[in-house]
Amino acid sequence: MTTLLADPTEMIEKGAPHIIHNDEELEAYTDALFDLTALDNITPAQSEAIELLTLLIERYEQEHYSIPAANPTSVVKYLLQSQGLNQRDLITEFGTESAVSMFLSGQRKLNLEQVKKLSSRFRLPADVFIEKVA
Repeated sequence: MTTLLADPTEMIEKGAPHIIHNDEELEAYTDALFDLTALDNITPAQSEAIELLTLLIERYEQEHYSIPAANPTSVVKYLLQSQGLNQRDLITEFGTESAVSMFLSGQRKLNLEQVKKLSSRFRLPADVFIEKVA
């Protein structure tokens, strides 16, 4: 069992890591994290510092640089465009060209088998192709 050895306010006043408030602090914490992870034979204290810096960096990035969720139709349209593909290229994943067309026009949602095939083809997590419920 670990106990808190000092007053957290005092620790922060002495320079302990704190919540990241801006990009300059993000850069400093990221640099410190890279320096720590490059060390050989990391001590338990360094390992804990790595974990803490990682959490602080992830929190800041999620709040300031999160990518908005896209619906599956938009994702598939983007993948088609970015890879120079057309509807016919997805017949294997959908079964028929009309099924591809109906999905791209918003008339039909993906079924589980289509999600699996798209995930495999584009090497993306399956949840990218699953409609988010608000």
